[in-house]
Amino acid sequence: MIRVQRIELPQQLADHAAELTETITAVAGQAARKKLARELWGHTTHRRKLVTPLRQVLRQMAHGNRCCMYCCSDLSTDVDHFEPLANNPLRTFDWLNHLLACTECNGKKADQFEWKNGEPLLIDPTREDPFEHLYLSLESGEYEGLTEKGIFTRDVCGLNRDDLPESRCQARDVVALIAGNWLHAWENGHERRMAIAVRTVQEQPFADVTQFMLRQAVLPKAHKVFDFELGPDALEQLRHPHLRAALLA
Repeated sequence: MIRVQRIELPQQLADHAAELTETITAVAGQAARKKLARELWGHTTHRRKLVTPLRQVLRQMAHGNRCCMYCCSDLSTDVDHFEPLANNPLRTFDWLNHLLACTECNGKKADQFEWKNGEPLLIDPTREDPFEHLYLSLESGEYEGLTEKGIFTRDVCGLNRDDLPESRCQARDVVALIAGNWLHAWENGHERRMAIAVRTVQEQPFADVTQFMLRQAVLPKAHKVFDFELGPDALEQLRHPHLRAALLA
């Protein structure tokens, strides 16, 4: 899971969403609002004029190749309601309530949304830094919860499900390999190879792995985090200021 920068919704889409929200608000009763919200969200015209364009904007926000904003797997297609429609139908068309998600994450969290002390227990990556609540083991590829919110998010979204940990380890190895290739190209002035190396990392799934590695590499106890197969070379490469600037651009 990685921090996502929300961008501004085009005015035409924002106006359309506001109109639909007013339509739902005008209906009395929570059950009636839920029913209408589902009908409007699934209506062919609204999906064509609003939901599909919303998905395109979310894809612009997403890291990597349309990474799920929860588990960071790629090619995600669902427009997810962070606060589920069933909980709050008035937020069905609220742009601040929309995330890009894979079908599995979207389905897993649908009925497990909880609040505590006025705040959602689920991490919203557009509002907070997930790494304040979650720790990624580079050795196993598994997430550990650092806080109650981190544990809840890990379990509800199934961040360690199936082959996700193994896939994160593969992403880790790609980053380490490409870092060495980039540094060699930089030393020899091969700008095109440098660009290819950066693009390879930035467009692969599990962008959270890259960001976690870059963040951990400059911390005082980084050698403990990288103290396994990657070795000290990967750590030094990820500390290179020019490489860091390229990958974080």
